[in-house]
Amino acid sequence: MTGALVVLGGGAAGMSAASAARRADPDREIVVLESTGHAAYGLCGLPYHLSGVVPDAESLVSYPPAFFRERRRIDLRLHAEAVALDVARREVHVRTAGGVERVGYTDLVVTTGGTPSRPPVPVPDGTAVHTVRTLEDAVALRALLDSGRVRTAAVVGAGYIGLETAEALHARGVRVTVVERLDGVLTTLDEPVAARVEEHVRVHVELLLGTDAGPVLAERRPDLVVLCTGVRPAAGIAAAAGAATGPGGALLVDDRMRTDLPGVWAAGDCVAPHHRVLGRPAFVPLGPAANRTGRVAGTNAAGGDARFGGVVGTAVVKVFDLEVARTGLTLAEARAEGVAATATDVTSRSRAKYYPGAVPLHVRLVHGAGGRVLGAQLVGREGAAKRVDVVAAALHAGLDVDDLAALDLAYAPPYSPVYDPLLVVAQAAQRELARVA
Repeated sequence: MTGALVVLGGGAAGMSAASAARRADPDREIVVLESTGHAAYGLCGLPYHLSGVVPDAESLVSYPPAFFRERRRIDLRLHAEAVALDVARREVHVRTAGGVERVGYTDLVVTTGGTPSRPPVPVPDGTAVHTVRTLEDAVALRALLDSGRVRTAAVVGAGYIGLETAEALHARGVRVTVVERLDGVLTTLDEPVAARVEEHVRVHVELLLGTDAGPVLAERRPDLVVLCTGVRPAAGIAAAAGAATGPGGALLVDDRMRTDLPGVWAAGDCVAPHHRVLGRPAFVPLGPAANRTGRVAGTNAAGGDARFGGVVGTAVVKVFDLEVARTGLTLAEARAEGVAATATDVTSRSRAKYYPGAVPLHVRLVHGAGGRVLGAQLVGREGAAKRVDVVAAALHAGLDVDDLAALDLAYAPPYSPVYDPLLVVAQAAQRELARVA
């Protein structure tokens, strides 16, 4: 008789894995162990709950626990933290309110996600310190904001979450200072593109780059400090049991999401899936990949057959009034990999120039010496989110600059110029390639 399939983690990857496993095997015993009090919620929506755009935190929950327990017959256990893995006995040691117990499994899916980096930032006594990683984090921080006791705040870190959090606090009337140890914002962009974002951020909040947070906090003594200094894979439980790890300490998996431990799969922000442009595993903790890798892992763990095609690192973020998007490799990333790459930049328009509301859209296309498309970055008040997916599709298909320039893209004055910005940048890249040929 087939034993239990146990999933560690009830986030996007974990509940996708459990649900896919139920579809693959209608009769299997499936147990999900989640360390917090919530499961299956929209992690990326947390900043919007802080700002008030999403008033009710429960609306971020995809399905209530009862749905999984009753409709999908998944044994979802909240406040159940996996603390150790015994591969030989196929047991998970689980800490609950009643102590530590052992849960046996035949197959295991590890979806323990990511954990916030907590640098040793000295914070003045009496200052509230928060992160924004779980629904509990957001609820506690929202309650503090609702109390009216926060007039000033320091956000440590100018990555995606840092800038989203700064925007949320600014929307609540808080005077915000963003402190970043590095010399620029959004280090996943090339400097010329990030500089455009930086200029826009400075219009709304104070931004201190190349600055250690400690002295700033000691001098300013803000009412609130929010640490947004990045995420690292929470892969410790599987790594301690002997699972192989790769970039950033993330778990290494194959295209079926198998680890090298017997009967153990993994998915979500704790793994390093195959990057289609790099040609190797990469730690890219983003929501869509978490859901998709979870679905593949759960299907295979339950005896089905599914494969994950890899990632290209596609992401988009709202930074105040800007859409900022990227996919594939930046020029800096390509050169760090030893790839002979070039970047072509154009500033086009989001709509036909005569149509009301047309705004500039900056596009950077990164391509190899032979014309292969390697990545793109876009920033503007509109149009970036729409177009980054076109380049992502081009990366999956292995298109080159000529292919991109030949695409039959949609046109209507309210949505695009007759020559879409992607066609404009591809044509500019063609001219650059012809000059050096």
